[in-house]
Amino acid sequence: MIILGIILSVFAIAFFCWLLFTLAVYALPFFVGLTAAFTAYHHGYGVLGSGLIAVVAGAGVLALGQLLFAAVRPPILRACIALVFAIPAAVAGYHATLGITHICLPEGPLSQILAFVGATLVGGTAWTRMAIFIPPAVDGPTQERSVPPQLSFPANG
Repeated sequence: MIILGIILSVFAIAFFCWLLFTLAVYALPFFVGLTAAFTAYHHGYGVLGSGLIAVVAGAGVLALGQLLFAAVRPPILRACIALVFAIPAAVAGYHATLGITHICLPEGPLSQILAFVGATLVGGTAWTRMAIFIPPAVDGPTQERSVPPQLSFPANG
């Protein structure tokens, strides 16, 4: 029975780590939606209205970020946009990793080091997943590299 508990605990921790990496890009839209929901609720919109405002605000931030990332061409601006999405993901990754390490390890410097490593990995994952949403830019007509160019011969006449 103890072995089954250990195996299920390992699978649960692996599932939460996978979920954390999968949802890393959505940390900023989630925080914006949550803030909008609390603000709307405190202004008297009710639970249903606050939830609707939260969904619209979160989806709007995600769509705006992806559109800006696709439209902006200078790499420094694209890096700044990706950084805006990666920083909240890194903060969420830090706290999630710290929580997971407190399950396995006592509180101490090792758990802080692992939390910083988790924050770095989750932030990097959010950074790279932001670029996955955007197809590669095509500046002009390109020729397929595997097909040799057609040669033209002068007409015999």
